[in-house]
Amino acid sequence: MPSLDFLPPLQRRRLSPLARGVFACAWPMAEGRPGMPLVYASRHGETTRNFGLLQSLAADEPLSPTAFGLSVHNAIAAQWSIIRRETAESVALSVEDDGLEHAIAEAAMLLAHGHEDVLVVLAEELPPAPYAPWTRDVPCTYAVALHLRPGADWTLNLDPQQAAPAADAPQVWPNPLNLLRHLLLRTHAWRHANHARQWTWTRTA
Repeated sequence: MPSLDFLPPLQRRRLSPLARGVFACAWPMAEGRPGMPLVYASRHGETTRNFGLLQSLAADEPLSPTAFGLSVHNAIAAQWSIIRRETAESVALSVEDDGLEHAIAEAAMLLAHGHEDVLVVLAEELPPAPYAPWTRDVPCTYAVALHLRPGADWTLNLDPQQAAPAADAPQVWPNPLNLLRHLLLRTHAWRHANHARQWTWTRTA
């Protein structure tokens, strides 16, 4: 469990494991900077909270209003704004397995609208065991934060092809973690494809 010593105890206790991961990786990037928009993206969201609510319903127990309020998809983005007292806009995206690329595209539109910085966060939590057959794309809990500014060092293109060429190696990591791998390896270009879209990342500088 990540340490959140920079938060008061009451605020820490209200954060789910998924939210704790988001705050732990994103807070250092935002600390000491002027407020900037947030793009938060997740495919499955608060699966543990939602599963708990379903269990309460199945047992004919009353639902916790707090748990319900914190289970919605934009709850983490709202908590970020409240705790940090951010007045910049925030966007919560419900995504497929190319949520990274959609989050980057959303951030690019915010930059094009005149913002100097955008904070992009992607996060998933290891789902409860009953969900495992349907959430094989989340082998572990993770959160990735990216601080984006306008520049020409990278291009991201949506290609017309629907499937990656056979020569492309299969991706075994979640896409946001795969991005970190390519950044560390200084890969010049790579592709990410799913059943409907193919994206090409290219380093231009």
